[in-house]
Amino acid sequence: MIEIPEGTHPALAAVARAAATAFHDARSGHDRAALAEKIGMGADGTPTTRLDQLVDTAVAETAAAHRVNLISEEIGVVDNGSAVTLVVDPVDGTANAVAGVPLAAFAGVVAIDGTAVESLTTWLDTGRSWHAKAGERGPWRTSGRRELDGAAVNLLRPHPGNEAAWLRISRRAGRVRILSSSCIEAALVAQGSTDAFADAGSDTHRIMDIAAAAVLVPAAGGVVIDAFGRTVEIDPDLSRRWSGVVAATPELAEEIAATIVG
Repeated sequence: MIEIPEGTHPALAAVARAAATAFHDARSGHDRAALAEKIGMGADGTPTTRLDQLVDTAVAETAAAHRVNLISEEIGVVDNGSAVTLVVDPVDGTANAVAGVPLAAFAGVVAIDGTAVESLTTWLDTGRSWHAKAGERGPWRTSGRRELDGAAVNLLRPHPGNEAAWLRISRRAGRVRILSSSCIEAALVAQGSTDAFADAGSDTHRIMDIAAAAVLVPAAGGVVIDAFGRTVEIDPDLSRRWSGVVAATPELAEEIAATIVG
C-alpha cells in the first residue's frame, strides 16, 4: 500500500498507484531473469526491461484514462490533448529492482503548459512518498550544509569519461554513497539525510530522473542545478541529458559543480 499525501493531483496519484501495483504484480509474477530481460529499446534510447515495460504500460493506460499527456522513459511522449502533462519515471532504479535490492522509486511531475507545478516520489518497496508543490514550503528541510569538504554526498557510479571528476568529489566528501536510484537519493537530500546527490559530469540524467527533485528539493530549502550550467526544464526531447546536482544549499551546489568541471 503506497502513501499518497492529501492534495496530490488526481492524475498523478492514480498513475503512482498504477505503477506501484504493476511493480508488485511483476515482482510476484516473474523471476529475476524474466524481469531483467531486455525486450526492446525505450524512447529515451536505453534498453527496456520486461519490468520497465509492464510498469510503463500501466502508467500510460492510467494517464490516458485521466485524459492527461504523458512523457515517460519507455513509451516517450503521448499527447492526449490536455494542458496537463505528467513527466514520469515509472521505475527509477530498475537494476536494483530486478536484482531484488529494495531501492527503486516511481517519480512523477505535473506540468501545466510546460511548467512543473507538483511532484510525487514514491519508494516502491515501502510505499513511502514525498510530495511537493512548486512555490510552497514542504514539510522537510535540507541539512543546510554549504561546504563540500566533509559533506555526505551520494553519487552516480563513475563512468569511463568522468573518473577524474568523480574522484575529485569523493576525495573531498566526508562520506560517499551509491544507491543507484536518483529519485530516492534526491528525496534524501530534501529531508536532510544526506547533503547532496550528483552525477559527476557523465550526462546520465534525463528529465524524468530529476524533474521531481526540481520541485521537491527547493520546497525543502535546497536547489537542483546542472553541473555545466544548462537549464533543467521540461522538454519532450528525450535525447537531452544533464549532470544533475541536488544539494542542500546553493553554495554547496555551486561548489560541487565547480569541482566536477575542474
